[in-house]
Amino acid sequence: MKIGIIGSGVVGQTLGSAFLKEGHGVVLGTRDTGKEEIKKWEKENPRGEVGSFADAARSGEILVLAVGGSVTEEAIRLSGTEHFSGKVVIDATNPIAAAPPVNGVLRYFTNLDESLMERTQRLVPGARLVKAFNSVGNAVMYKPGFPGGKPTMFICGNDESARKIVTDILTDFGWETEDMGLIEAARAIEPLCMLWCIPGLARHQWTHAFKLLKA
Repeated sequence: MKIGIIGSGVVGQTLGSAFLKEGHGVVLGTRDTGKEEIKKWEKENPRGEVGSFADAARSGEILVLAVGGSVTEEAIRLSGTEHFSGKVVIDATNPIAAAPPVNGVLRYFTNLDESLMERTQRLVPGARLVKAFNSVGNAVMYKPGFPGGKPTMFICGNDESARKIVTDILTDFGWETEDMGLIEAARAIEPLCMLWCIPGLARHQWTHAFKLLKA
């Protein structure tokens, strides 16, 4: 498949490289194709393409939202909302506020009655959004190797077939998936980023992941 990555930061670059390793085509969407880190990514990923947000959204059969939560709406508008209709969109965003953490706890600009994912879905109602990759660091997004086995990725979204497609991608990437159902579950999944970041912000530990244990 052709994957359109909207966002060229470290998360977008990591997921773009991972999809290439799995044999997919990738267009990495960026605001500035001349940035040094983008040139470096192109050199390291010669099969990958680089273009604008609109290029990535237009050409991708599956899209990945990998931008800061505060600029998600702007990125979608720059991409062209019409390019999202009917497509599976992996939503890796978190609503992190522009305010310092409190004792290692991030601040969000949403509340527990409305997730950023729900706001995004209203902006692109025809998109088949699936929340994923928001509760782990880029270092272990692809083929994580933990002594305790495969970590757990929690996902949700209103389209069941889209969740199945993302589950298959996560399996290829080395994860086990827990499907939390419809979009309201993002109100619980997005705050996992806050929990995940506490060891990093407090103790500089960034290479961990969640694991759901079942009896």
